[in-house]
Amino acid sequence: MNRVTTQEAKMLDQVDYLAFLGFYPEKIRGQEYWYRSPLREEHTPSFKVDRAKGVWYDHGTGQGGTIIDFGIAYFRCDVREFLERLKPYISFNRPQQRSQISIPSAVQPSTSRAGEKKGIVVLFAGPLASPELSRYLAERKIPLSIAAVYCQEVQFELSGRHFFAIGFKNDQGGFELRNAHFKGSSSPKASTFLDQGCNDLAVFEGFFDFLSFLTLGQYRPQPPSNFLILNSLAYFPKHRSIMDRHAGVTLYLDRDTAGRQCTGQALMFGPQFRDGSQLYTGSNDLNDWLIQNFQKLEQEQSILRQSGKMMQDVHHPPPGSPQNKKGKRI
Repeated sequence: MNRVTTQEAKMLDQVDYLAFLGFYPEKIRGQEYWYRSPLREEHTPSFKVDRAKGVWYDHGTGQGGTIIDFGIAYFRCDVREFLERLKPYISFNRPQQRSQISIPSAVQPSTSRAGEKKGIVVLFAGPLASPELSRYLAERKIPLSIAAVYCQEVQFELSGRHFFAIGFKNDQGGFELRNAHFKGSSSPKASTFLDQGCNDLAVFEGFFDFLSFLTLGQYRPQPPSNFLILNSLAYFPKHRSIMDRHAGVTLYLDRDTAGRQCTGQALMFGPQFRDGSQLYTGSNDLNDWLIQNFQKLEQEQSILRQSGKMMQDVHHPPPGSPQNKKGKRI
């Protein structure tokens, strides 16, 4: 879409925009919506949005203004950058855009006799754009560049409220949904098989372990393989046929009781099954291990980069470096 103008931005509903960011009012008095301030930590809501006037005021700091003033304070950016950040929100909320959203019939929630919707209703799925979700990925040490390939930002409704989360799609069109405060899935629940045309298969219990494996590959290269993300350990028996098609199957399941039992049973299927959880001994799962060892991996990478630069300087001394007659630096 074209550049968002300041006039367009000021016409946006601030309550809806805050919901898009993941903030919801603690209390409502007429057209006044009260929040715990998105700009700081607080326990009592003192951040007010006057929905009719389209302005906000933070009683704790004395700040206030239009949605543009909020965006500058929240994202710590200038006007131009904030207007650019508004593009995904405006695209999502345009009527013509909403009319194009297709919700698979299998994702439709069950309905009670009174017609009340139950369960998660997926409203929209698109590229990862929310700063909150990016921060959540960073907390779990997953680069956005990796997550953006396999995940989407999913807007959904649950019990009449609007939420958003990182969505990982399964083979039947449902989503595994995660954010810092929510863990769930939309119907239908299923596993995800990613065929890379390889002879080996790596099996993961959840998609954050899969993303952790790909992240680890940036530091310690892993052999190419196909991927099976179960999304629930209960689906392991259903995918025996997929596993049997591969020459080697490495299991990266949780190191809890259920995961260890499942791995132990699989190892009896044949010599092609291997226990990959030894990689993260001492941790419950691969993502826990990645979080605990991320700084160490970064340090190792830094040492390798420095070593590579030193070797490059030895073989290719910079212009003007003193050299002996044999061309070696002295």
